[in-house]
Amino acid sequence: MKKISSTQYVYRRLWLEITNSSYPVSDNTSQCGNNISHSRQQDEVQKAASLFSMYSDLSSMIPSLIVTLLLVSYSDQRGRKVTIIMPLIGSLIYTLSFLAVSFFELNVYLLIAASFVSALFGGVATMLGGCFSYVADLCEDGKQKTLRMAVVDMMIGLLAGVASISTGYFLHTTGFNWPFFTSSIFHAVNLLYAVFVLEETRVIDQSETVGCCRAMQKLVCGIYNLFAGGSSQRKWVLLLLIVTFFSLSFVNTGGLSMITLYELNEPLCWSEILIGYGAAVSTSIFITSFVGVYLFSLCLPNIAIAYIGMLSVLISMLMTAFAKTTLMMFLVRIPAMFAIMPFPVLRSMMSKVVSKSEQGVLFACVAFMENLSTNGASAVFSRIYAATVAWCPGFIFLLGSGLCIIPISLLGILRCFHSLDSNDTQALLSEDGTEASDEPAVA
Repeated sequence: MKKISSTQYVYRRLWLEITNSSYPVSDNTSQCGNNISHSRQQDEVQKAASLFSMYSDLSSMIPSLIVTLLLVSYSDQRGRKVTIIMPLIGSLIYTLSFLAVSFFELNVYLLIAASFVSALFGGVATMLGGCFSYVADLCEDGKQKTLRMAVVDMMIGLLAGVASISTGYFLHTTGFNWPFFTSSIFHAVNLLYAVFVLEETRVIDQSETVGCCRAMQKLVCGIYNLFAGGSSQRKWVLLLLIVTFFSLSFVNTGGLSMITLYELNEPLCWSEILIGYGAAVSTSIFITSFVGVYLFSLCLPNIAIAYIGMLSVLISMLMTAFAKTTLMMFLVRIPAMFAIMPFPVLRSMMSKVVSKSEQGVLFACVAFMENLSTNGASAVFSRIYAATVAWCPGFIFLLGSGLCIIPISLLGILRCFHSLDSNDTQALLSEDGTEASDEPAVA
């Protein structure tokens, strides 16, 4: 809800500044103009909006990367709740900033500063890293981890779909102030729930409380042991899985970040209602991906499930590049129905090759890479879209489909090295000596 409304708000403010005219709003599904000057103005606004997105992502990237790595790693010693509470505070600050800028009509570029401040509390990747570590603490076996992590992704998609549909009508009826205010209320409720109701999964022994320097040393040692400790086979398997996850997240996030601008541009020129429906259909892939993970896990290995999901991403991006009508833009969501499947599967595969005491460190690294891919991909894709929107708006999706070859190839290399079934995973843990104890290798 927040992402959809914020992108459209920035777009309309930039339209007002660049064209010195109000944004064309009507009850029709399309708002495209038929004259050349209108087309040029739209290209200018598209370029400015994509560059704004790039500046916002770059401003938040460095602080969110550092905070993500520290918080999620720290959760192994001091509990998972901090990785959920801190990002909620940052999101509340960011949403309240949008409300203030919209209500008082402040300079839109103040939102870049708000993005930097909110990143000091972490980001979505920080909270997801904490949530998946939380889930891993509650699971007993690998299959349970895969399904529960898929459930988390499904719930994200289900609620995002409901929010997307309601946001379109909300914006059309009330403007931007009320959606931002409502989003702030939801963030505040989530924050109160996380602080006062959510139970901690990691038992915190107050007698082992250490100073800041000692805690930092333990974090650094934990990250070092994750990659330096154990057999060389485990290190290569873990490294390949993380790089595969990063490359796929980079492509998927980069493409998704441009969808709203692409739909606002000619020849689609979607209204806020159509954008809401489109986003809702897109988020339904979280549900279809969960069903896919559940059904395919009964008869296929994890790597095969990940392959199906990666091909789903590739085909949908290729079709999006050539989508020129409203019907076609909705139809490109069909091949994307399994696009989320690789992410819970890859997380589960990584979680299986480390001990319980390393789950926080592992998901800190995964969240760090996810944060880097999210902000980096959005910045890179925004810059490329700004440079190519005038002559080929769909080029960015052609590029994304081509880049999908990288994670597919890495997964093929991984398959040659290791099958990663349950027996092989236990063998990796036994070789490392991590199965016998949940204590870190280096204190």
